[in-house]
Parts: sequence; structure tokens; C-alpha cells
Amino acid sequence: MRVLAAMSGGVDSAVAAARAAEAGHDVTGVHLALSPSPASFRAGARGCCTVEDARDARRAADVIGIPFYVWDLAERFAADVVEDFVQEYAAGRTPNPCLRCNEKIKFAAVLDRALALGFDAVCTGHYAQIVDGPAGRELHRAVDPGRDQSYVLGVLDERQVAHAMFPLGGSLKSEVRAEAERRGLAVADKPDSHDICFIADGDTAGFLARRLGDAPGEIVDTAGEVVGTHGGSFGFTVGQRRGLRIGRPAPDGRPRYVLDISPVTNRVVVGAAEELDVHAVRGSRPRWSGPAPDGEIECLAQVRAHGEPVPAVAGVGEDGTLTVRLRTPVRGVAPGQAVVVYDGTRVVGSATIDATSRAATV
Repeated sequence: MRVLAAMSGGVDSAVAAARAAEAGHDVTGVHLALSPSPASFRAGARGCCTVEDARDARRAADVIGIPFYVWDLAERFAADVVEDFVQEYAAGRTPNPCLRCNEKIKFAAVLDRALALGFDAVCTGHYAQIVDGPAGRELHRAVDPGRDQSYVLGVLDERQVAHAMFPLGGSLKSEVRAEAERRGLAVADKPDSHDICFIADGDTAGFLARRLGDAPGEIVDTAGEVVGTHGGSFGFTVGQRRGLRIGRPAPDGRPRYVLDISPVTNRVVVGAAEELDVHAVRGSRPRWSGPAPDGEIECLAQVRAHGEPVPAVAGVGEDGTLTVRLRTPVRGVAPGQAVVVYDGTRVVGSATIDATSRAATV
């Protein structure tokens, strides 16, 4: 097969490309330039898409012995990922930019261009597995549970799964680093990227404030009593405890958490931890990694990248929305997050959460 290997400049994508080439595929490496003005160097494990990353990717391609190119997708990334991130926070939601990047950039813009150029598959360093099932290719969890990235790939549809390649899904991270060293790849000890790649300093609230400006408002309790003020509701997420800057404790002395964010009233509602328990979620824009389910299904549901999956019942309504009833409540679920539905280790599909409920229905 002709394979386009997305090479970020890190160890995972380098080893993935090397494995694809060693398996006999005709591999071409490509580095995605996602920043209009990339920094020269990374700040430790923060950020990505620097000039240093591009050079690391090129050196890895040279060692592997494959052609290498840089594709400028900065404008598309800014519109589909960065601007979406800002607008979602402005609307009081909590987005996951990694899912949006996989959906809109790596497996839409890149895959579409790759197929148009005659490639058969896009290869990445994600930790997930593609398995041939009775109804076609299936997306499954990785062998290493600590590295599994199937959640952020849950936005891939059936066509995208059919053209995806994840060579690292059956390996442990320690094995990948050891292999990189054996292959002579200089990125063998390079730190992994963490946090949001386009916010290199890790200050999400500051990034949003620069984009959205000051918007002072009130912090209130569930009875509507004002307990504090804020500089912008976009600086909060449901479930947040730290950084609330509430001048006085709750009457019972217990910590308070963000329960709700209203961009219309610019109010942040806080309350007790148990009020964060969610028993059901409703999601829009369902995306199915294989055939869509027929009727309600028993499943496992996961609502954050590093969260634990819980038993659930999922079904699609007449309006096309996905409703997931959680048999075990999950704490601190926010609109804007994704719910990913699994059948065992197989990814069934995902949806963007629009509403949550403390009852079994939404």
C-alpha cells in the first residue's frame, strides 16, 4: 500500500512510520505545519508544531529512508480547531481540541488530500488498533490502557477508519521508546506533548481572555446568592474546584465546585460535589466508526480522554441525537465534551454532549 505517515516530530509518529515502512508499504512522511508563526523550540513537554519539531520529523524520515514533505495547514487548523475552541468556550461549553483536530485535520483535510494523491492510508502514532471485523474494519482500544487514545479517535467515521493505520496499538510505550533507540531515531528520549498544543504556556484562561476580552460577572450558589465575581465565564469549566476565588466558604465548610456556566447571564454557578453527578447525556452530531446501532444497545460510555468507561445504554432518537443513560453516574460532565460509546474494546461511535441530567433522561 501507499501510506502517508503523519510525523509530528515525536517518538510515536516516528516509530509508526518506521514500522509501516518495514512492513513493506510505500511510505511518505509529512509534517503538518499548523501554526502561522511557529516558535523555534518547544517549551519542554508543552506545545508542538515548532521549527524544532519539523526538523526532528525530517531527521527521522531520513533515518527511516522515506521521502518527506511539510504541508501548511495553519489556516485550516486556525479555523476548524482554534476558532472552534474559542467559540465553544464563549458559549459556555468545554471542547476537546484533540478530537476536533483528528476529525477536521488529520482524518479529513489530510486524508482527503492523501486519497486524492493516490495514497491508500494515513498512518499516525496514535495508540489504538484497527481490527478486521465481520462488517469491515473496526477501531479498538490499544493494548496499553495507560496510553489508549481511542477516545480522541472516536470521531472517525467508517470511511476514515477504513483508511487509517495505527502501528503502535499493540505495543507498550516503553517498547516504542526502546525501539526508537534501536533504530537510531534521535527522538527516542524526546518528551511527549501534553496539554493543548496551541497554548504552549498552558494558560488556557489567559489565552481565552486575550481572544474574548474581559467580561466581569457573578459567581452564585444554587440559591442564586452572589458569593464572588469573575473576569469572564469562559475561564471556568464544569467540575472545577481550584481558582474560584470565592471570598467566603460554603455554610457547611465543604469545597465548592463549578456546576454550571451561563454565557447568557455571564453567571457561574457553584455547589457541592455530589451535585456534579450525571446520570444521562444527550449528544448531537453522532459519528459512527462502523455501522450505526439499530435501536438501544448495552455499551460502555466514556466522557473524557483519561476517564473510566462506565456501563450504559445508548440509543439514537428520531431527531438524530444520541442519548446515553449511565448505569453508574459520572461526575463533572460538561456540554462540549464528547461521549464515546464502546462495545467491549470496539469504538461504536461518538457525539458532542449538548445536555446532561442528574435523572436517567435528558
